[in-house]
Amino acid sequence: MKVAIAGGGIGGLTTALMLHGAGFDVTVYEAVPEPRPLGVGINLLPHAVSELRRLGILERLLPLGVATEELAYANRHGQFVWREPRGLAAGYPVPQLSIHRGKLQMALLEIARQRLGEGAVKTGRKVTGFVPDKGGAVRFHMEDSGTGRSYDERADVLVGADGIHSAIRAQLHPGDGTPRWSGELMWRGTTMAPPFLTGRSMTLIGTRGCKVVAYPLSAPDAHGNALINWIAVLNNTAQGLPGAEDWNRPGRLEDFLPEFAEWSFPWLDVVELMRGSEGTFVYPMIDRDPLPNWTSGRTTLLGDAAHAMYPVGSNGASQAILDARALTRALLEEADPSVALARYEQERLPATAAVVAANRRQGAARILDLAEERAPGGFDDVSDVFEPGEREAIAAEYQQVAGFAAAGVGAGGAGGPRG
Repeated sequence: MKVAIAGGGIGGLTTALMLHGAGFDVTVYEAVPEPRPLGVGINLLPHAVSELRRLGILERLLPLGVATEELAYANRHGQFVWREPRGLAAGYPVPQLSIHRGKLQMALLEIARQRLGEGAVKTGRKVTGFVPDKGGAVRFHMEDSGTGRSYDERADVLVGADGIHSAIRAQLHPGDGTPRWSGELMWRGTTMAPPFLTGRSMTLIGTRGCKVVAYPLSAPDAHGNALINWIAVLNNTAQGLPGAEDWNRPGRLEDFLPEFAEWSFPWLDVVELMRGSEGTFVYPMIDRDPLPNWTSGRTTLLGDAAHAMYPVGSNGASQAILDARALTRALLEEADPSVALARYEQERLPATAAVVAANRRQGAARILDLAEERAPGGFDDVSDVFEPGEREAIAAEYQQVAGFAAAGVGAGGAGGPRG
């Protein structure tokens, strides 16, 4: 069976590797002529990391990032509201991995070319649409990103992993409209600085509309400094959305740093962290409403094309990797590709729609919102702010919705070794 994948991002490349490992003939079509390591840090949760181990590539990826061992929530006064172990420290069989998005994508691209062959990943090829073809196959239209020339290809299955502005999604749902903006902007950067807390901690500080996220992407160097990824989030509703989203739009310190001028804590100097960055990028916090369906015949969606979500709870790339496994399993176990794609959609659409909804409620980070609401001036003892077991229940609920509750993550992948 020949499978065509539109999009050579994390979701598309992981899907290609899984399908190839299962014996399918796979070709990836990526619009960018020369992929480069763009973006900043992301986190891969244990259920997704477990799937990378099943692929036999985890050992190649681990040196590129940091095995996160703690998640720490703090209020705007630097007081800890909630701390929980993560990854191996929480008893999972695999780590949670903090890694530079670009490094991960470049590593997946290299591995895909090695395993599938150089010709199986075609760059500078933008998939622009599709039509059903004779015999139940799919004919899809492409444009050469360099010359502008258009031509068609044919496959038994077409997977749209072409991102939040997916052309395949737009054809399936022409009335879908533009992405939905939360009203918040994110300024992102990386800084060489001393690690904080455990040295492998991820921290969220503040509350909805005024928040900082920070975590290391490397081990300390000879000077004791690690590459720290940071994100500043501010409500920007009054000023409006500053043009189309672009991961590489330069940001300016003066547009956000004054809001965090007092955020210098004994365990992390947020101001110095931001000032130490060589540059910043600004991006609106956007997602898309869940769709009624992803599939038409032998064409389906995957990753951001299917379920773009707010970057809350480290779920964007993780959910795309889970999509890849579910799609591979369905195509292996169903003789009819159309039935397989319908089964894949039935499994993954409601699961990811629930994560989109949970992220709009801030996921487990709503613990910070509750702390601000109940104790805006800080507290002497955080146990006076929350009912017994309340924070644990909020954190556990989000883990369950997102699919990475420890009981469901085994060495064979989320949900156990199938397919």
